[in-house]
Amino acid sequence: MNTICLKRGLALLLGGGALLGLSAQASPIISELYYDASGGDAGQVFVELFGAPGESLDGLVLEGINGGNGSVYSSFALSGAIPADGVFVIGDDDGGSTLVANADLIGNIDYQNGPDSVVLRDAAGVLDAVGYGSFGATDFFAGEGSAAPDAAAGSSIARLNAILDTGDNGLDFSVLDLPTPGSVPTASPVPLPASAWLL
Repeated sequence: MNTICLKRGLALLLGGGALLGLSAQASPIISELYYDASGGDAGQVFVELFGAPGESLDGLVLEGINGGNGSVYSSFALSGAIPADGVFVIGDDDGGSTLVANADLIGNIDYQNGPDSVVLRDAAGVLDAVGYGSFGATDFFAGEGSAAPDAAAGSSIARLNAILDTGDNGLDFSVLDLPTPGSVPTASPVPLPASAWLL
């Protein structure tokens, strides 16, 4: 069963409620972030979104938030729509092209190494936010819950369950030694009730 069908089934099952302390995640969400390439970052950084196929991204903005002072140092307006597989990749611009495989959109998104945050928002407010790295007492965390781990150069951080969201980056994200732009897990690692699989 693919994640898109399972996500829709859970949304119907939960009706916006909670399951085992986890809530059905609004779409779209940040599913993977690659911010520190081995060597130069230009054209290699990417953000992967997961959402409902056909959902418009027009009007959404990705922001880089400085962990030192909370300032928005990067802002990129999205366009297009989530493709049929539910995965949308924004690759960093390197002179009009990108080195990111499976990129659906190219933009200036060379995010800083941690501790920092990346926020996805629309006109009404924040849709999703990921803070990564080790934040000190005077640092500014714009993510959810606790920070995701700081990935070493050449590795990414990824949400390994694109269906549900605990509201805590530290629980939702893990380091991937090999970044995977354009793909998400095809099954949920969270135990689900039998009725969910029937959907």
